[in-house]
Amino acid sequence: MKQKISECNSTASAVYGLGLIGAAIYFIAKATGFWMGVLGFLKAIIWPVLLVYHALKYLGVG
Repeated sequence: MKQKISECNSTASAVYGLGLIGAAIYFIAKATGFWMGVLGFLKAIIWPVLLVYHALKYLGVG
């Protein structure tokens, strides 16, 4: 019987969580209305995607 080993990287989760909270505070503070605040929260969720996309675009990869 094989045992299933699962690993959890809590450091990466903590960094992402702090980044999410910081980005949410930043984007919501800049919002001019309710729906802009909602959009800011959605941006806060996907900020790592945008960061990697723009970094690769800047480096000329792809």
